[in-house]
Order: sequence, then C-alpha cells, then structure tokens
Amino acid sequence: MGSIQGFIDFKRKDFDYKSIEERLKNFDEFLIMQNDTEMKKQAGRCMDCSTPYCHALGCPNFNLIPDWNDYIFRNDLKSALDRLTLTNSFPEITGRICPALCEISCSLSINLAPVTIKQIELYIIEKAFEQGLVKPKLPKYEKTKNVAVIGSGPSGLAAAQELRGMGYRVTVFEQAAEIGGLLRYGIPNFKLPKWIIDRRVELMEKEGIEFETNVVIGEDLSADYIKEKFDAVLLCMGAGTPRDLPVEGRNLEGIYFALEYLGQPNKLIHEKKIVKDIINAEGKNVLVIGGGDTGSDCIGTANRQGANKVTQIEILPKPRDWNESYNPAWPNYPSILRTSSSHKEGCIRDFEVNTKSFISKDGHVIGANCVGVEWVKDLNNKYIMQEIKGSDFVIDADLVFLSMGFVHVKHSKLLSELGIDYNARGNISINSDYETNIRGIFSAGDASTGASLVVRAMYHGRIIFILLCLPIKQR
Repeated sequence: MGSIQGFIDFKRKDFDYKSIEERLKNFDEFLIMQNDTEMKKQAGRCMDCSTPYCHALGCPNFNLIPDWNDYIFRNDLKSALDRLTLTNSFPEITGRICPALCEISCSLSINLAPVTIKQIELYIIEKAFEQGLVKPKLPKYEKTKNVAVIGSGPSGLAAAQELRGMGYRVTVFEQAAEIGGLLRYGIPNFKLPKWIIDRRVELMEKEGIEFETNVVIGEDLSADYIKEKFDAVLLCMGAGTPRDLPVEGRNLEGIYFALEYLGQPNKLIHEKKIVKDIINAEGKNVLVIGGGDTGSDCIGTANRQGANKVTQIEILPKPRDWNESYNPAWPNYPSILRTSSSHKEGCIRDFEVNTKSFISKDGHVIGANCVGVEWVKDLNNKYIMQEIKGSDFVIDADLVFLSMGFVHVKHSKLLSELGIDYNARGNISINSDYETNIRGIFSAGDASTGASLVVRAMYHGRIIFILLCLPIKQR
C-alpha cells in the first residue's frame, strides 16, 4: 500500500466524458482519462484491506489489482504492466467495456466510493503502449503441435495468445471479414474503437499466430479436414442464437435483432464497405425491447443516427434507485437501476412491460401493442408474470430492435458434423477440462457457458491452454 490514508485524502475521480452534444455528432470514443498526477492519487486510494475482494470475488480474471495500484502510486509503470498482463490478456478492451465487478466488491464500497480500478487498468495499458512497453511475446520454445481456434471473439483470442506463448502453432478461423467477433461487430465504436482490436491483432501476428478470415468451418473447410490437420480444436464461436419474440407481427419490416443493427455502423466505419439495406434510425421512432447493455448500445447508435425518439422497455421490474457511491449489497453485485451514457443521451425507459403484438402498415411496423405486468409468487414461492387488466397501451415505433439476450451457441453444420453434444441449455457440453464429448475438441467462452461477460470469456480462454497441453501431448 503506497499511501496509508489515501482513501481518506483523495476523492474518487472517474473518467470524464465529452459533452452529449459533441459525442452525438460521431461514433468516436468519448471518454477522457485523468492526467498522470490524478491517476497516481486514484491508485493511492487502494487501501491495505487484508482480504482484497476485488481480486477474486469481484474479478473473473483474478487480476492482482492491489499490486498494480501500488506500482502506479510509486510511478513504476513497468511493474504495474507486468502484474496487469499476468492475468489479463487484453486490458485495453476490459478497461473500456468491462462492468467493473471489481469496483463493486472493493472494500471501500462498504461505505465509500470504490477505487477507480477500471480507469487505472486502462491507464496502465495505454500508457504502456504510449511508451513502447507493449511488445510481441515470442515463445521460448517451438512445439510441433497445431491448434485450430474457431472463432475470434474474446475467448478465442485469449486462448490463441496463451497457446502461442507456450510454443504451439495456432491458427484462428473467423467467418467474418475482420478479426474480433463480438468485440468488432457487436460493440459500438464509441465504446470500443476498432483500431484497438487492430493494434492487438497486429501484435499477435508478430507473435506468430495465423488468422484466417472469411472462412466458415463446416462449409469452406470440412470438419474432417480440421480434425485431420490439427492436433486439437478449440470451439469459441460464442452464443450466437438470439432470443426471439414470437408474437403476431414479428416478421414485419423494421423489426431486427440487435446485432443485425449494431454490426452495420462498425462495417461502415472500419471496413469502409457499402452495407446493403442499411438500417437507419434517422427521424424515426425507435423501440428497444430488452434492458441490458446490448439494448443500451442500440440506444446510443440510434441517437447518433438522429432518431426522433428512442424508447426502451423491459419485462422485469424496475430496480431500486440508488444514488449513493457505496454498494448497498457489498460485496455482491447490487440490483440497482443503472443509467448508461447512452441513456443519458436521450431515452424513455419503462419497466414491467410485455409486448403482445406489432402493428403494421403496408407490411412495415408502425407500433407495438404492449401491456403492463406484475410479478407475483405462485404456490411454489416462485415469481410468475401476470398481466395487469386495463393496462394495454401502444408505443409508436418505425424501428424495433430485439435485445433480449442470447439462447445458446448456433447449432451449426460444423457442430453437427463433429458430433458435438449439447447441455440442457443448448450450449456445447464440456467436462471439467473444457473437453467436449469428442476427444481433442474443446470449447471455451459463451459457446459452452452461455452468454456472459467479455472478461469471463477471456478468463476461460486463458486457462484452457493449461488444460489443452496434456491432451495435445498425448495425441
């Protein structure tokens, strides 16, 4: 601990942001990091709490947070970088998009504002890039075994990096035109600029990792070819099946899954490609169904396109309002109302609303028939949803985005040809070693866990290299 009473002397100071008026003009990143002097103070707020809940309970990556906080307070960037990258493959990504579970469980959250862990994490890696400290990590020894990683999302990239570091020959296959998976095509540029991904991929290529894009395994390359050429196969395709809303009018023009919408601006901005049938919210009334982060991203994108009005509805009850800086459920994740930067840019939010059907005009959606609901306990003490009589109402909507989460991995031709088993939720079934029912074929990330956090997917990708090593040697 660098400062005995830093948490008393220094107040929490998080990211600053560009004004709403300025950031709505483009899709550029709008967060502003504090200066070096202020970041040292923020790191100095980390206290000697004996049991750092941020490290294990809070962080899926088990980041050594108190260590690199202390190094930053002592102006030792190199040591801070070493500690950070010991457990985190891509802190430049998690430092931007992670929900910062570590801050929720920070000991200061008992009755004060937590340490700005997420900002310090991003500060370390970006400062390290700036000073040329982030370099390709070449393996000390080369191995003859080949590993195929199918999917270039967070788990696939993290696994590829670790496997290559152990000397394995690694090829990452991606069906899209660019590497990144959900990071590139599912997260708006204003939250995660795509040059951040490009910078990391360039480093990984220098480390010897091969990337193959525009390749659909099971179609462009057969499953038999992959099994024959590679000593191990790692399935990291994510949870690609979105939850649908099977109500009357669902197939009307103007109703889309969230990722159909979010991927387009990224292609336009980064790939400079003309996207057919562009989904544009300019001048339209937009309805977002689903209250999570992806729904929030749809709101931010629609506002930047110049939507007339944006409404977001959620079927679950409104969480409690909480304006205090501390965590009312410490050290656990609290159920409180969270207002994202996109919400602040302009959005009507409503809770306990169910969509009954969509209204059409000439084959296009113009609104949604909705009803208020309440959640009550049944005879088995389980909450069930009940409609409130007489609460029906209509929401005008020229565009509707379905953002209700993901069901499971896409049950593709590849998985069928491989003979992969699924669990009860429809995800890839794996054992404690992350191996599927087929010897030599493994899975990590959302494909096997179901939709979860980017940081959790990275963790699974990182640890699987240890579990893969023995089975590869035995083949």
